[in-house]
Amino acid sequence: MDQSSFLLMLSNLLHLQNHLDPTSSLFSDTTPSSGSPTSILSSCSAAPLLFFTIASVLSYVASSRPSSSSSSSSASPSDHPLSSFRALSTELIWSMDPPVRDAQWRSSYGLSYPVFTTVVDKLKPHIALSNLSLPSDYAVAMVLSRLSHGLSANTLARRHNLDPYLVSKITNMVTRLLATKLYPEFIKIPVSRRRLLDTTQAFDQLTSLPNLCGAIDTTAIKLRRLPSDLTDASSYQSRHGFPAIQLQVVADHKKIFWDVCVKAPGSVDDATHFRDCILYSRLMSGDVVWDKVVNVRGHSVRPYIVGDWCFPLLSFLLTPFSGDGRGNPAHNAFDAALMKGRSVVVEAIGLLKGRWKILQNLNVGLNHASQTIVACCVLHNLCQIAREPEPSLWKEPEESGSPPRVLESERSLYYYGENLRQTLADDLHQRLSSR
Repeated sequence: MDQSSFLLMLSNLLHLQNHLDPTSSLFSDTTPSSGSPTSILSSCSAAPLLFFTIASVLSYVASSRPSSSSSSSSASPSDHPLSSFRALSTELIWSMDPPVRDAQWRSSYGLSYPVFTTVVDKLKPHIALSNLSLPSDYAVAMVLSRLSHGLSANTLARRHNLDPYLVSKITNMVTRLLATKLYPEFIKIPVSRRRLLDTTQAFDQLTSLPNLCGAIDTTAIKLRRLPSDLTDASSYQSRHGFPAIQLQVVADHKKIFWDVCVKAPGSVDDATHFRDCILYSRLMSGDVVWDKVVNVRGHSVRPYIVGDWCFPLLSFLLTPFSGDGRGNPAHNAFDAALMKGRSVVVEAIGLLKGRWKILQNLNVGLNHASQTIVACCVLHNLCQIAREPEPSLWKEPEESGSPPRVLESERSLYYYGENLRQTLADDLHQRLSSR
């Protein structure tokens, strides 16, 4: 009932009441000078009581019904999605079998309930500082559902009866916190003695290459659209034919990222992106200290990472001899072993995009793209550490490209890397031949 209809009905009731009992008009200025409430009540006819009863009911109905003229964009958040979430998270969660519960949470939010609560607990103090009108766990759940299903802000806004701007604002806040507050805790270079030993031993078992501690690769994150006023839009066009931003990661044997860099637009090649990242600067300057050295044929071999032929060959980054398998037996054996090590980062990227589908077609603003990508990498590590079930791998486009040229500043490290690669290839070939 709208306001005008309610007022008309109220007026009709007033006239009806006065017609039934004109001596007890509601607008009369005279009131009994004395008497108890009981006597006053008994002195009046039933008409005023009937009127007050009906009017009270109509008033309650009218006030509890939202105005039809109010726009959906200015409406307050719907209680229904929040109530459903709260019922699941607080009332039903402990009555469900853990496998069923966690399967339902993975379907909705990309991770199990225990991992979800870990994320909420770590972000809650920071979200509290923002004076957000929604509960922290509900806000995190909304963002995780967007990241895991690749939903747009408009789609999520319709589901939760929120303004799309508010959904974007919450997404930006949560992804920024993941990319800044949780990054140092969950994305770390393996410099501690124990972790470095575990990593190199695991890679040794996988590849038979000693002191290997990580694999590097780059992937293009497709952008759904670019800003219309972007002056250098062509620089975002990737070699795969779509606008993108480059993500570079280094992964260990558990497919956990220990370095993440998102800096370059899609047209930039892997070597240029690598040379522009902080990890390259730290490795070049010797800032990263890996306290583990092994002796191979009289050569001191420090920990190193491996990549494909699109990366520069350096003392700390070894690449294949060739990409076509036409080398000598020692070179081919080394290349096969290196590609086994590199497979962990390929699978890690496939898991990343398979679990957080928003990275298959990124639908956030360009200025928030990097933090969204890094946030998904943090969540990926959380899932890998918790040994969450691995989803179907996202299939990457085929790699292509030629070896990059050697920079003058890299020349000595290139020659050292070339000598190290040959030493490891000869050693591996001899060990394989003697079996």
